[in-house]
Amino acid sequence: MNAAPATPSMLTRPTRIRRVGRESAETFTLELDVPDAPPFAPGQFNMLYVFGVGEVAISLSGDPARRGTYVHTTRAVGTVTRAMQRLRRGGAIGVRGPFGTGWPVVPARGGDVVLVAGGIGLAPLRPVLYAVAARRADFGKVVLLYGARTPDDVLYGRELERWRTRHDVQVEVTVDRGSRDWHGNVGVVTTLVPRASFDPACTTAMLCGPEIMMRFAAQELAVHGVPAERIHVSLERNMKCALGWCGHCQLGPEFVCKDGPVFPYPRVARALLTREL
Repeated sequence: MNAAPATPSMLTRPTRIRRVGRESAETFTLELDVPDAPPFAPGQFNMLYVFGVGEVAISLSGDPARRGTYVHTTRAVGTVTRAMQRLRRGGAIGVRGPFGTGWPVVPARGGDVVLVAGGIGLAPLRPVLYAVAARRADFGKVVLLYGARTPDDVLYGRELERWRTRHDVQVEVTVDRGSRDWHGNVGVVTTLVPRASFDPACTTAMLCGPEIMMRFAAQELAVHGVPAERIHVSLERNMKCALGWCGHCQLGPEFVCKDGPVFPYPRVARALLTREL
């Protein structure tokens, strides 16, 4: 039996690193120069390969309208991402993708949009903000609720301030633990939901962050009237091949890499109740 022919998305493309940005002590952003980059949808991911070390799935966090560039923000938490953190401008990294299903940006047109992010979960939601801003008249109210561990862990601080000053996006930020210089909200991100301004009947909610955060945020949004089928979450469990072949990311009948990573919440709600699945 002959093997299936390779497709462009299966091939690792050596890519030059255009810029390296430090977001915090553990978190960094790589901007990659990919002249022939296929377009991506907000919510999709790439497989990034550090030569001689290994490959890891990282969500795209840049502007979907900016062609020839892939942007990825991630935290150094494992062997591959720690090696990735040591890369420098002008270096090389391998790229496969983009893969996966995206956020329901187009179906959300005509209604309100609520984004709830926890920690590094803001990175996969940032392309949604870019896409919505590009067609701002197509949407109603736009709300970003963001929670981080500490003020030093807040991502894209300057960009959050720019979004806040637009006056057509409500931005609320909270931290688990404040500092002497922090004058903002303190508490979990779900405490921001009651102060958000949106019409629940016509709202599309998109959630990304720790699974326990997404579970409680989905419940809080449902309490405030957002229909469960209009709440979407992004999962990133153990993705290895990005093609649904290896089975590492199987979640019940779903393969996170192929059927996700974005899912309607009711489709995965029961699975999210199982710890360490």
